[in-house]
Amino acid sequence: MELPFDGAISAFFKTEAPDDVRKAVQSAQKGEVLSETYPHRARKGRKSYEREMDALQIELVKLQSWVRENGIRIAMVFEGRDAAGKGGTIGRFRMNLNPRSAHVVALAKPTEEERSQWYFQRYIKHLPAAGELVFFDRSWYNRGVVEPVFGFCTPDEHTQFFNQVQPFEQMLVEDGVHLFKFWLNVGRAEQLRRMLKRESDPLKQWKLSSIDVKGLSLWNEYSAAIQDTLARSHTNHAPWTVVRSDDKRRARLNAIRTVLHRFEYTRKDPDTIGEIDSAICGGPDIWDV
Repeated sequence: MELPFDGAISAFFKTEAPDDVRKAVQSAQKGEVLSETYPHRARKGRKSYEREMDALQIELVKLQSWVRENGIRIAMVFEGRDAAGKGGTIGRFRMNLNPRSAHVVALAKPTEEERSQWYFQRYIKHLPAAGELVFFDRSWYNRGVVEPVFGFCTPDEHTQFFNQVQPFEQMLVEDGVHLFKFWLNVGRAEQLRRMLKRESDPLKQWKLSSIDVKGLSLWNEYSAAIQDTLARSHTNHAPWTVVRSDDKRRARLNAIRTVLHRFEYTRKDPDTIGEIDSAICGGPDIWDV
């Protein structure tokens, strides 16, 4: 089978990956969590995951009905390293929602016209109207992490972004938008394991890009940019929720719980929602390299 990018991910694994990362991937057992600092040694069991997810789906449907009836606006930003599970988490949020008022925004690289506009302009037109939930699969935070790591923006543009992002988000919140910012974090060995699986799976190869491949060797640069972004944009009005996603199942459940706990919607069942696992879902203090 022909591999995307001439097998560049496999080549990185064989020749460039740090020894401890390579060994962790090679020796991984089914269901094992590879990060030594992750608070759970094994992935959450399928049966308990599906039971909890099914219950949360009912709560999400209740939430959407309440949002539509009351003209609530919800915007959720999902950021994270490549293969951290952003798309899968968004998919579980939307699994049983009415797509007419639960939209995904996954923008391609900016056009020449968009590059001539105010940086935030192309995102503004996708913000939620009354009764809508909008899920940003990557967002304006590209300028905080990806763009400086790859040199896609100038130092002045990077500085201007951080000068403007706090007031921009404060205006959204003051205008009534409920803004959630999720940073999905994944360990280096787990990221590489997922990338290798994508490379060899014809149904998932479309998820890979040249940026993903180049990013494998820029782990430290990404880490520095992530730390800087979390420190400079975690505010009282728009805080970051960090979700350690080495176990996708736990990540999805806790991200959904975070949103459901925020609202007092009609027929809410707190016991069904359950508690958030604060060891893997919390503020920037739980972010782990």
